Amino acid sequence: MPNEAKEDLRFGFGENWARYLEIVSQERIEEAVNSLQKLLGQDLQGKTFIDIGSGSGLFSLAARKLGATVHSFDFDPHSVACTAELKRRFFPDDATWQVERGSILDKEYLKRLRQFDIVYSWGVLHHTGDMWGAIRNAASLVQPGGTFAIGIYNFKGGRRGTITWQKLKHWYCAAPKWQKATWEYTYIAWNLLYLLLVGRNPVTMIREYKTKRGMSWFRDVTDWLGGYPYEAATPGEILEFVRNQFGFVLVKQNINCDLGVSEFVFGSLRR
Repeated sequence: MPNEAKEDLRFGFGENWARYLEIVSQERIEEAVNSLQKLLGQDLQGKTFIDIGSGSGLFSLAARKLGATVHSFDFDPHSVACTAELKRRFFPDDATWQVERGSILDKEYLKRLRQFDIVYSWGVLHHTGDMWGAIRNAASLVQPGGTFAIGIYNFKGGRRGTITWQKLKHWYCAAPKWQKATWEYTYIAWNLLYLLLVGRNPVTMIREYKTKRGMSWFRDVTDWLGGYPYEAATPGEILEFVRNQFGFVLVKQNINCDLGVSEFVFGSLRR
């Protein structure tokens, strides 16, 4: 299995999500189901669904609850364990949901996979160390007439933009634990203070975030600060790349104009 990034600086997403599983609830699961259904805008019953970089496993679980046959994989062994734990809790001994370790950059692994009705990868491909190669490999798993849904960090220029955050994330992953903790608390405090200064209710923001993604804002803050390797692209670059490489048609896009994740749903033409 190829090394997607230098192990000593790679952020431990799986360890982060293991803590999230301690607070996952039926409410969060239902919110994830609604979020996935809204993004894809289609009936998943009886369809094949692959979750590339399954992380906590929450959206694999959502797809299975919507009636899809699910294949989940992740490069991080802790994330694989998280996904397997959710499967054990809700769909034990279910042959229609497979969980395994694999890399989207491993062509030998990908050869063992079939093509799928829905290829889904949210907030993952830009953390592999080869974003464009990862997007290309993921899109190759879409069967004719299928759906390709990805979430990719938006590129932003300037002193507070993508390049600066690449350096900060690199520093964070190399820093001792006390410096990481200090940076996390400082970042959270600044964001909550900023919301108050602009007249927004932090509690409302956190609730809205959970409703949109079914995820914890605090867990995602840790993911954001430590998410290295880290790449980004403009919406135009994503559209041009996927269209030119595969001829897919854009079905939906939710663009983040700052440093967050932009969502793209493409349709593959039937051949």
